[in-house]
Amino acid sequence: MRSAFRLFPGLLFPCIAVLALPVHLVSQAADAGPVVAASAVLPESPQPHVAQAADSPQDNQALSQTPSAQDSSSSQAPAAPTDDEKSKREKAAEQLKAQEKQRVMGVMATFNTTSNKDALPLSPGQKFQLFFKSETDPWPFLLASVVAGFGQAEESYPEWGQGMQGYAKRFGGAYTDAFIGNFFGNAVLTVALHEDPRYFQKGAGSRTKRFLWAASSTVWCKRDNGKWGPNYANVGGNLIGSAIARSYYPVAQRTVNDTISDGLTVSAEGIVGSEVIEFWPDIARHFKRKHAEKLARQAAAQSTPQASTQDTTKK
Repeated sequence: MRSAFRLFPGLLFPCIAVLALPVHLVSQAADAGPVVAASAVLPESPQPHVAQAADSPQDNQALSQTPSAQDSSSSQAPAAPTDDEKSKREKAAEQLKAQEKQRVMGVMATFNTTSNKDALPLSPGQKFQLFFKSETDPWPFLLASVVAGFGQAEESYPEWGQGMQGYAKRFGGAYTDAFIGNFFGNAVLTVALHEDPRYFQKGAGSRTKRFLWAASSTVWCKRDNGKWGPNYANVGGNLIGSAIARSYYPVAQRTVNDTISDGLTVSAEGIVGSEVIEFWPDIARHFKRKHAEKLARQAAAQSTPQASTQDTTKK
């Protein structure tokens, strides 16, 4: 039944067009009759007037076509901003894809870092994509396992006990803390407050300026409009994550002081991470240069005995 009702309009409109076509032709023929009769009665002098009248339909047709052309051009005009926005979104996606290959020491994922100071702002979907990519990478799981190991050794939260059960609880707590904090701090709040969740690496200038730049990233960030301002999303996300964590931590840790203390501790740990990301390229270049110098010395040391052996042979 639904297919029949869909075909009904398709058959109805062609029939109406066929029925309307003869009426249109008859009306044209009826209009042409008086014009011919008038041309036979009138003298030759008014004939230019008839020619002008004959030309007038073409003029009317040209005039009728002019607005349609204007309408078509005006209808296509709004497509330009859409295409421009689409190209910017695609370029931002390319930049984001390049960021997802960045690592420190080949292990630590630094997807939330960019060295391009003119990087295009991320769309809401791209911010959630960046968060999901960062939290499903092996690095957060490895980091949570290390944190759980230290907690096990220090016997933090004695209520969780020891053994595999205690370690599993500490591992789950560490990973869940990071997941919830980043979910709000790097995705939800950055979308709501129009903040960029990435760390913009300075990479140039004195070490003091770069150190202060990295330290301030916890409380100062770039916005989607290109301006800089307070990093409400990062601090707020850490506090929200710490507040939610009270639900699965031991009862003794469910206090306001513990919530604020843990949230600020995570923010301070973010400063350490920013410092590592900022100066890691310098550290990597330093080790590469030292390695190259070592290889050059070894090559020179190997070439010297060979040269002395050749001199001895010639003598």
